[in-house]
Amino acid sequence: MPKVSVIIPTFNRAHILGEAIDSVLSQKYKNLELMVVDDGSTDETKGVVSSYIPRLTYIYQEHHGVSAARNRGITHAQADYLAFLDSDDLWLPNKLYLQMELMQNNPKAFICYTEEIWIRRGVRVNPMKKHKKFSGMIFEHCLPLCTISPSSALITRSLLEEVGGFDEGLEVCEDYDLWLRISARYPIYLIDTPLIIKRGGHQDQLSKKMNGQDHFRIKALVKLLESDCLSAHQRDRAWKELKRKCEIYGKGCIKRGKKEEGEMILTLALKYKP
Repeated sequence: MPKVSVIIPTFNRAHILGEAIDSVLSQKYKNLELMVVDDGSTDETKGVVSSYIPRLTYIYQEHHGVSAARNRGITHAQADYLAFLDSDDLWLPNKLYLQMELMQNNPKAFICYTEEIWIRRGVRVNPMKKHKKFSGMIFEHCLPLCTISPSSALITRSLLEEVGGFDEGLEVCEDYDLWLRISARYPIYLIDTPLIIKRGGHQDQLSKKMNGQDHFRIKALVKLLESDCLSAHQRDRAWKELKRKCEIYGKGCIKRGKKEEGEMILTLALKYKP
C-alpha cells in the first residue's frame, strides 16, 4: 500500500507528546513517515522528540499557530496521503490500516474520517446528539459545528492542493473552515468505528482558551459564501447558518456591552442573502 505522511503539530506539550508519537509508531500500517512540527515550544519538547529520531522528522518553527504548523508539515511531506494527529490525541492501532483499506478499495474516496472515543479530564464521555457523524455528501451536516476531528482525517494530497490548506488567519475553527471547503465539493466517508481517542478539558486546549468560537465560524462562512464553489442549494443553506450564527453571536455581544460589534454582526448576514 502507498506511503502516508503523518503530521503532529505541537506547542508546549512535552508531557503528553510521547504518547501521541507512540500511537503512530504502533500502527498496524507501517508504510508511513512521521513529522513532528514544533510550533515554537519553550518546554522540553525537543528533548522528548530527540529520543525518537530517526524514526521521525523534527521540524521547528517560530510560534505561528496550529494551522501554520500543519501547513509546514504538508510542505515537507513526501507521500500522496496525509494524516494529522493533534498532540493531545491518540490513534488506536488499526486507524491508518482501515482508512487506507477504504481509500484503496474506493477510487472516489479522497478523504475519510473515523468515529472517536472522547475523554474529558480523564473520564470517558458520550458525544451529544449534535455531534453525530455522517458519511457521503455531508456539507449540510458540517455547517452547524465541526463534526470532523483533524486527528481522525486521512486526505489525499491532490484534494488538499485543490481546495487549499489550513487557513492561518483563523486562530480556531480552522478545521471547520477546511471541512466546509471540501464537503461542498466531495463526499467525505466515515468509518463507523472509534479509531482515535480525543482527550479534552485540559487548560492548554486551544478551543478551551479561545472564547466565542462562533466568531471564527462566521468568518469561515463569509469566506465560503464569497467563493464560487457552492451550488444554489448549498449557498442557501450556508446563508441560513450564517444568519443563525450572526443572530446568536450578535445578541451575545450586545448583552456583554459590545453594542457596536453586535449590531455590525446582526446586519452582516444580509450582505450575503441569496
